[in-house]
Amino acid sequence: MGLSIKKTEFSADEFERFAAKVRTDLKALTRLLNRPGFGEGEFSIGAEVEFYIVNSDLRVQPINTEIAARVQDPQLTVELNRFNLEYNLSPQAFRGKPFARTEQELLAAIRRINRHAAALDGELVSIGILPTLRQSDIGAEAMTDVPRYHALSNALLKQRGEPFSIHIGGNDVIDLEADDVYMEGANTSFQLHWRVPAHRFADYFNAVQLVTPVVLALASNSPSLFGHHLWDETRIALFKQSIDSRSPTHKTWRHPPRVYYGNGWARSAWELFAASASLYPPILPVTSDEDPIAVVDRGEVPELAELRLHQGTTWPWNRAIFDHADGGHLRIEIRSMPAGPTAVDMCANGLFVIGAALAVLDDIDHLTSILPFHYAEHNFYRAAKYGIDAEIIWPQKDQVQLQDTSLLTVARELLPRARETLKQTAVDEAEIHRLLGIIEGRVESNMSGARWQRHITELFLRTMSPDEAFRSMLALYMANQKKNIPLHEWTLSP
Repeated sequence: MGLSIKKTEFSADEFERFAAKVRTDLKALTRLLNRPGFGEGEFSIGAEVEFYIVNSDLRVQPINTEIAARVQDPQLTVELNRFNLEYNLSPQAFRGKPFARTEQELLAAIRRINRHAAALDGELVSIGILPTLRQSDIGAEAMTDVPRYHALSNALLKQRGEPFSIHIGGNDVIDLEADDVYMEGANTSFQLHWRVPAHRFADYFNAVQLVTPVVLALASNSPSLFGHHLWDETRIALFKQSIDSRSPTHKTWRHPPRVYYGNGWARSAWELFAASASLYPPILPVTSDEDPIAVVDRGEVPELAELRLHQGTTWPWNRAIFDHADGGHLRIEIRSMPAGPTAVDMCANGLFVIGAALAVLDDIDHLTSILPFHYAEHNFYRAAKYGIDAEIIWPQKDQVQLQDTSLLTVARELLPRARETLKQTAVDEAEIHRLLGIIEGRVESNMSGARWQRHITELFLRTMSPDEAFRSMLALYMANQKKNIPLHEWTLSP
């Protein structure tokens, strides 16, 4: 997040200094964005994949710091809970076969990490929420013992003033209270970074916002929590509620949730950073010695460490990222997709979200004019709850009146457009054909990771207890995952 966090408590003066520094960073960012040629350059992608660690009994294994110490790879980092790890993949130019390169790097990393984990009775699993996770696995003792997570937890809990409340509907409603942020660690995701031109950032960002619900539904892979059958993408509701720092009893104005879809269609890149700074109180007020205005005056690119740190403590499902590297540039971090089911499935999701966004880009002004933003947000939550069965409000270029449309119908219409638009980029046609063929396979088979998990679990429930059924399903899931077989080719019988 730009700065190292070494302590867990901060003074009022530190919060004030940090807020002032963020305002200075915003002024510097304004000047950077107005600098001719800033943020121009080749499109590129990057990705982060979060993992569960399980033992031979397919229960969580809280050994992330031990594995990281053995692997000694700077691209491997520990996550909030001790049974989670994250691997940061190398940036790839958006030409040739960028996702094939990402896929091979990820598979090699998993093999290498698993060799070290095996000695500790551990193994990685990429899945949105682990089906065998129990409430007893989650608690204060599960949190990774690093200052950044303790500071984050302390600040969010202090702002809220009472335990976090979690209520998720579905086939089997769940109601929970958590006295810390550890429930957030139940979620694992595949986060895609896409570098786009700074001068058209808002257009690209809005295009991603528009198509994200379609991609999320097809990628859904988190249908349960603690044995409860919930949303197709339960992570979306769980993440939002598990770190909602707003006080339920506060009677005056309160900021929006720190996990959110957006506050409207974006008009500029700067607006996204400025809104984050104005709407959300700082929670990690660590400052640097940089004078960003002086750096800009020299014609250089400042790090804007405070602005980046603050941005890293708000969690929109699509997030604007400033990076001072490579002459300075902007990226869209696409955060809603779950981890799994396989490396190739995650890469297919990544190429599809980019292809779909490019397909609507030329018409984005018109499409966002006729679709009020709250309908885009509504689409997102519908997709998370109902997955591939969702009905969404989808704008068409020649449409007179908005209406509910089957999400799969929208996906069928977007796929060929994404394919044609991607063919106009520097990505190899073989890469496009291979990965979009996987998305097409899911659409035609009416299958997502969430649906597969639910279907197999229900078959096992005919002859097993719920605990045994979830474990048996997970064993089958992991066997398929190791083969890196695309989800739509998985068998539907145990």
